[in-house]
Amino acid sequence: MASSRDKRWQAKARQELKKRVVEITARSAEDLDQAFDKLIHEQPDLYFRLEEGFEEVHQTILLVGEELEGSSGITELERLDRRIEFIEDRFEDLESELFGRPRRRRKRRPSLFDFFRAASGGGGAGESTDPLSEIRTASEAYETLGLEEGCTLTAVTRAFRQKAKEFHPDSRDGDRSGEPKLRRLIAAYQYLKSIYNSGDDNVSPANL
Repeated sequence: MASSRDKRWQAKARQELKKRVVEITARSAEDLDQAFDKLIHEQPDLYFRLEEGFEEVHQTILLVGEELEGSSGITELERLDRRIEFIEDRFEDLESELFGRPRRRRKRRPSLFDFFRAASGGGGAGESTDPLSEIRTASEAYETLGLEEGCTLTAVTRAFRQKAKEFHPDSRDGDRSGEPKLRRLIAAYQYLKSIYNSGDDNVSPANL
């Protein structure tokens, strides 16, 4: 049974995640309005593409918010934290395209869950639930995404979105059996994206 300290920490973590959900929910709605005003007359094709993207972000973050309300335990909260981070990355891509600016290199926020494990004396070998630890090399990441090594970031993103959609519960009538595979795909995508965003447009053998 969780201690009083653990319960307080979980309440704090849940509150922080809720703030992020509220922020993305509000900003996605605002950006959709701006996209309409800015693009509907002169670039309707771009508007409709961005509309689809922002609507997808909006609906997905609402689902995460609903899951957050009924979540319990560190593992569940950490899983939702990773989902929110993935949605935030997708949202940044859409905003960059809407406003015609380079994608911001959003710094990865310190993980509350890492702090919690350290404070609890956890995090030993075999105890981590972080899927990022499953991907240790670029070669492994490419293999997970079904790609040849050294392909472009565009190809990486395209392959990830196609495969992620296949294993997402929303595409499987709520079936969550594909979530382990989905988490591994997310880990592979984030691993490669971090390399490309660091300036290594062509992943060299040194990165493998």
